[in-house]
Amino acid sequence: MNAVVVTGASTGIGRGIAEALTRRGFHVFGSVRKESDAERLRSALGDAFTPVLFDVTDEVAVRAGAVRVRELLKGQTLKGLVNNAGIATPGPVLHQPLADYRKQIEVNLVGAFTVTQAFAPLLGADRSLKGEPGRIVNITSLGGKIGSPFLSGYCSAKHGLEGLSESVRRELLMYGIDVVIVGPGAVKTPIWDKAEAMDTSAYAGTDYGPAMKKLSDFMAGGARDGLPVERVGELVHRVLTTSRPKVRYALAPSLFFDWIVPRMLPRRMIDRYFAQRLGLTKA
Repeated sequence: MNAVVVTGASTGIGRGIAEALTRRGFHVFGSVRKESDAERLRSALGDAFTPVLFDVTDEVAVRAGAVRVRELLKGQTLKGLVNNAGIATPGPVLHQPLADYRKQIEVNLVGAFTVTQAFAPLLGADRSLKGEPGRIVNITSLGGKIGSPFLSGYCSAKHGLEGLSESVRRELLMYGIDVVIVGPGAVKTPIWDKAEAMDTSAYAGTDYGPAMKKLSDFMAGGARDGLPVERVGELVHRVLTTSRPKVRYALAPSLFFDWIVPRMLPRRMIDRYFAQRLGLTKA
């Protein structure tokens, strides 16, 4: 069985990855938090999909999920683990509740750590299993390299996931388990449609109110005009099947302008761009 675990499989990028992999002959164990999502995905993806109920912030549930997957694998290794589960809750550092910031770190970064620790044995760290070592694919973001105003929690977590990926890749060399980063830009995904992500009214009375409104409009545009999730799924499939994957892949509607140019420009120039775009210039 060519089996892959995908976290956050109920919607968005995770759903797109699950669909792409099942269409190409993989069996996907997809993490979901609700039984209703499990039933919906089972109906849509058929026998090639097995839901696993856990929240990535619940260590006990994650480890129970790993035990269940181990039983279903019947002594075989996993082909891959895709750490995709994530949330984004915008807010200015001066005003955002600490709980909102902390939740993004817990889901996007600590969750990936927890899941990796629980499932790494199934990828080949447990040498008693049969089969070739699997690969870990960590879904970060362009925000994992380029910080955006009002997305400090999300960008902090994604920057952290980039570092975690580097460390884990080197630690797992002894088991033959590779770790690859996929960093998408704007993707047509519900992560930006959720109420907690788009509601900026809490900051309307602050100095950042107008800028937050512009950010909200920008994110809505990204959700509307971004890459289809299928593109991310196709890339993840390629990462899992190519003989020599790169350590990091960027994916964006315009790779040159969204990724290459910002990486070449001086940081102060990017600061000025954000200031002008969002109205953050000094009064």
